[in-house]
Amino acid sequence: MTHGMHTDAHRPYLDGGRDWRETATRYALLPLRVFLGVTFIYAGLDKLTDSAFMKDAGAGSIGDMMRAVRDTAAIPAMVDMALDNPVGFGYAIAFGELAVGIGTLIGLFARLAALGGALISLSLWLTVSWASDPYYYGNDLAYLMAWLPLVLAGAPLLSVDAALRARRRRRTGAYR
Repeated sequence: MTHGMHTDAHRPYLDGGRDWRETATRYALLPLRVFLGVTFIYAGLDKLTDSAFMKDAGAGSIGDMMRAVRDTAAIPAMVDMALDNPVGFGYAIAFGELAVGIGTLIGLFARLAALGGALISLSLWLTVSWASDPYYYGNDLAYLMAWLPLVLAGAPLLSVDAALRARRRRRTGAYR
C-alpha cells in the first residue's frame, strides 16, 4: 500500500513537454562516446609518437611486447601473424585507433567506428591482456563491453551522422 508519495513526479522543461529524464536518456551515450573517442585518439597518437614502440625489438617495442604475450594469448596464431611484421602491425593498430577515435568523437560512420573499436579491443583482449588474473584486471574486456552500446545505437545526437540524416530528411521531405 502506497501513501501519497509520488516518486515519478517531475516538472517538464519548457521545450515542448520534454522532461529531464527524456533529455538524460537521449544524451546518455554521449559521455561514453567522448571518453572512448578521446581515449582511442590518444592511444593511436601515443603509439605513433613513441620512438621505441614502432620497432621490431628493444625495450618498449611492439615486437618485444608481442613475443612476451605469445605463449599466454588465447589465440597464439593471432600473435604469430602480428610477429610476421610487428612494425606494420603496430602502425595498423595505431592508425586503426586514430580512425576509430575520430569517427567516434565526431560521430562519422559511428556504428562502423564503434565496431572497429570493439574489434581492436577484442583482439587485444585475446592476445595482450588474456593472461590477466583475475580477468577483470585486464582493461581490454571492459573496453570491448563499452563499445557494444555504441555499435547498437550509433551516434544519434551531436554527430556528423545525425546532421547528414537530418539533411537527407529535409531533402526528401520525410519526417523520419
